[in-house]
Order: sequence, then structure tokens, then C-alpha cells
Amino acid sequence: MKIAKIIVALVLAWLFAGTAYALTAADRMLLSAGDNDQRIASIAKVVAAGDASAVPFLKSLLDDSVKVAGSKVFIAGADAVTDAATGVRVELPVNAADVVNNNRMRSELVSAIAALELQSPDVAIRMQAAQALRQSDAGDSTLTLVKNAEKTEQNSKVKSVLGEIRAGIELSGPDQATRLNAAQELGGSTSAQMRQLLVIRLQPGGETDPQVKQLITSSLRAMDARLAYYEQAGIVFTGLSLGSVLLLAALGLAITYGLMGVINMAHGEMMMLGAYATYLVENFFRNYLPEWFDAYVLVAIPVAFILTAIIGMILERTVIRHLYGRPLETLLATWGIGLILMQLVRTVFGAQNVQVENPGWMSGGIELAANLVLPYNRLAIIVFSLTVLLLVWTLLNKTRLGLFVRAVTQNRSMAGCVGVNTARIDAWAFGLGSGVAGLAGVALAQIGNVGPDLGKTYIVDSFMVVVLGGVGQLAGTVYAALGLGLVNKFLEGYAGAVLAKIIVLVIIIIFIQKRPQGIFALKGRSVD
Repeated sequence: MKIAKIIVALVLAWLFAGTAYALTAADRMLLSAGDNDQRIASIAKVVAAGDASAVPFLKSLLDDSVKVAGSKVFIAGADAVTDAATGVRVELPVNAADVVNNNRMRSELVSAIAALELQSPDVAIRMQAAQALRQSDAGDSTLTLVKNAEKTEQNSKVKSVLGEIRAGIELSGPDQATRLNAAQELGGSTSAQMRQLLVIRLQPGGETDPQVKQLITSSLRAMDARLAYYEQAGIVFTGLSLGSVLLLAALGLAITYGLMGVINMAHGEMMMLGAYATYLVENFFRNYLPEWFDAYVLVAIPVAFILTAIIGMILERTVIRHLYGRPLETLLATWGIGLILMQLVRTVFGAQNVQVENPGWMSGGIELAANLVLPYNRLAIIVFSLTVLLLVWTLLNKTRLGLFVRAVTQNRSMAGCVGVNTARIDAWAFGLGSGVAGLAGVALAQIGNVGPDLGKTYIVDSFMVVVLGGVGQLAGTVYAALGLGLVNKFLEGYAGAVLAKIIVLVIIIIFIQKRPQGIFALKGRSVD
């Protein structure tokens, strides 16, 4: 990789060897003083020459750090003032005047910096520069530089962006054939900036050639169709993302309510405790193990699971065990427990929300199109949800504990008659459900703020998922969670967030009226 960067740098150096020059004191004065037209002409000269050494000075201009006194230019940094020509630290003259940049000048500076940074050996810097140049009003002064950068660019993504920029500039060129080719190329873009260029060319005073106008119109239709496709794909992804969050939130409830028949209104507080456990682990790594900060999530997962599982087992042993068969009393008791846990958290951490920072590997996203970016943290939550689902399914269907849980669920009295310790199984199952809720808290901490009211946001949706999917059915929980996530996101685009939730609730009520057992009916003697 290093060898490739060196080769690219050498090629660029050779490419601009005939035109590059060192930024002189006179050049700096022309860039800093005079009217805007003169300064913009000087910027265009620097860009046309491909003088990458001018980037630091241009950034100083953009940051309003440049001062002018007489025939000298100074850079007033945060710590010291230096002579722009020599780099020597000096005292800022009393008569030094600020260099004022209006919006037009700032736009020109942003474009110039981006164009010159296309020569960087770092792919990330080149991509950032290309994207910045695409969003700015790149003009003819940058065309040669963009063309040369496109020819030598090895990264396909950067090359694609450069191609869009070149085509956008050529779209208003004097040659008809060039404009036709540019319009054809832009038809395959998904960039909002490139679409705006096509729209502007169709307005009065824009394109006059009928053939070019027809091709621009055709390319605009193709671009709109592609953007609409990616927009729908984005809705599907956000629906799956919401569904994965609902799945995690409802998976633990599917055990405590679906398998055990306990209406646990404190389930949301278990998610909240899992999120705060993540917050504590993150702070520990930040303060004591900063070099391992990106691994804190891997530690937070078992910590949150064990903490909430233990709390769940204690609650089952001390309170819930005495209320089996009395759903109303169980509901009220767990609701009260939830209020106690919320107040305890407010006392310890305060009533304000706390922020949990994503590790480095969960920051950013995959850009499939200009209007479709898949965030890494959302992708991680989808994978995490499926992993937890697989582990829970394996535990319930392939282990001795799972066999006992299923036996107690289907026929408690018969399971007790054949030697199953139903009381112990209840405690383990409730602990498992609470632990999975803690894992949901770990995931929720990565996509939003953590606060005492976190669990209340998801408790109603979790119950809807479990009831809709079928009590005691993990497969039904999966279908219901993903289905609700997709339906909710599609409805939000037409009816808004609040009305979408109301419509979803009405749909669930109608469905339950027609099929009370949910998507999947529970099988066993206890049902009969």
C-alpha cells in the first residue's frame, strides 16, 4: 500500500512538473488583498497550476486567520503569529487588518482546497476532497486538474466521483458533443448536486441545443428513477433496522411472557439497566483503558447480560414467584418494580440523558448511493439481533435447560411429576429473559441517548410484537418484529410518525380479533 501511494505521488509530481510553482509572497498578497474578482482570479491561477503547497495557506484564509499589514501577510494561529512567506514567528503589527471573506469567496476557497487535495496520496483525503468539490460550484478553472486526477486515480469510488464532477463542468461547455456525453454520464449518477445541474440546464437561459435538452431530460428521468429505487431500499433498511431493535426488545419478553405467562411491566427497565451498564463500561475504558476503547462493547455485552439476569432472578425469587396465576397482581407488582428501578437510576445517574459513544469500528457507514448510506452501528445491531436470536433458539431447543423450559411451558404439572424442578426452571427462564433485555439495552445505547425513561419507549411495542407473533413462539416474534418495523417505516413516509403508530395499532387489534393466537399458535396440552 505504501509503495502504491509513493508511485501515485511520483506520477502526480511528474504530471504537474511543468506548471507547479512555489507560492510566493506576491502570490499570497494577491490571494489576500484586493477586490474579490482579483482574489478569485489568483485562486484560479493557483488551482490551474496544481500548486498543492498552497493548501495550508488557503485553509488559513478560509479560517479567517490571515492578516495583512502593508506589503506583508501574516497568519494568526491559536498559539502564535507567523510571517506567511517565511514561517518565522513574529509580533503582529498594530495596523494589521483582517482579510474578509464573503460567501462567494468562501465557496471559491472550499472548491480550490478540494481540487488541490485531489493530489493527496491518502485515499480518504482524496475521497473527502472529491465529495467536497462535487458539493461546491466547481468551474472551468478546476476542470484540467479534475481530468488529470481522474486519469491517475486508482480507487474506483474516488474515480467515479471525479467523473461526475468532470461531467458536471463539461455539461455547460461550448462543444455539443462534449455536452451530450456529459448529459449521458450524469444520467447514471445519484448525486443531488448533479441532478440540480441537469435541472438548471433545462431552465430558460440554460441549454439551447434541442438534442442536448432531450438527452438531459432523459437522463433526469433515469436519475429520478434510480433515486426513487434507492429511497425505497433505504426505507426497507430502516424498517429492518427498527425491526431488529424491536426483536431484541421483544425477545426477552417472549420468554418471560410468552413462555412463562408473566406480564412483566419491568421488562423495559431491564433494557434501561443494560444500557446504563454499557455506559459504565464505556466510561471505564475511556478513563483507564483508552487504547482499548474500541473493544468496550465486547465487554459490555456479558456485563449487561449477567447484571440484568441476576436482577431478574432475584425479582422472580422474591416477588413474582408468589404471584403466579394472578396476572393483574403480577402486572401491578412489576409496574411498581419498574418505577423503583427508574427512580434508583435517577438518584444514581441523574435525570438527564447520558451519551454513549460508538466505538470506531461502528462509526460511519457504507454509501451505496448519494441518498442511501447504511450506518455501521445499524448494521451491527441487525447482526447482533440475529446472533442473539440464534443463541436463544439453540438454548431453548438444543440444551437440557431448554427442554425443561419447554416442558414446563407446555404442561407444568406433568413436568413436575417427572422430576423437573419447576421453581428453579422459572428462575432460570426469568433470568434468561431479563438478560436478553439487558442485551437489547446494549444495542439501544449505540443508536441513541441513554436515560431513565429508555425502557418505556419500547415496552408497549415489545408486547405488541409478542402477542402478534404468537405467545411462546420465537419464530412468530421474528416475523412480527421485522414486519412491524417495515410497515411502520413505510407508513411514516405517507402519514407521519404519530399517525403511523396509530394505524399499526389498529391493524394489530383487527388481526388479533380475527386470529387471537397470533401468527403462530402455541401447541401443547396447556393450550387445550
